[in-house]
Amino acid sequence: MEFKNILVPTDGSEYTETAIEAAVEFAKKINGKITALYVLDQTMIANMPMDTAVRNVYDSLAAEGKEAVDSVRVKAEAAGVPVDISVKEGSPVKVILDESSKYDLIIMGTLGRTGMSKLLMGSVAERVVRASSCPVLVVRANTAGN
Repeated sequence: MEFKNILVPTDGSEYTETAIEAAVEFAKKINGKITALYVLDQTMIANMPMDTAVRNVYDSLAAEGKEAVDSVRVKAEAAGVPVDISVKEGSPVKVILDESSKYDLIIMGTLGRTGMSKLLMGSVAERVVRASSCPVLVVRANTAGN
């Protein structure tokens, strides 16, 4: 099996940095291509009326998403790795799983959910590993305390 077409989900957090570096290095070695994916998580604002405060949150998430995928693009281009960027709306797990059939491999970190949010939502990486259409490489973050 060839792993030329690699999906790299990112949420812009430090938890995904190590996975991004690993994905860029891997893609460079195998002459692969990366698609950086940020999912604008609508579950956080789905039940709120679309007033100005919610619009500001949405715009802030959209800006965060652009920054997250641009960061991957800069790293990939610096390494000479072809890269596409994609920002989609929805539930991160569902969007990543829907996209998984289009790729040979997903390389992802443990997305930055912590505390109660992680308890309620479950680990995005764990749920992707269980249901992905393609192999998934989960890269643990290189943060102090690990």
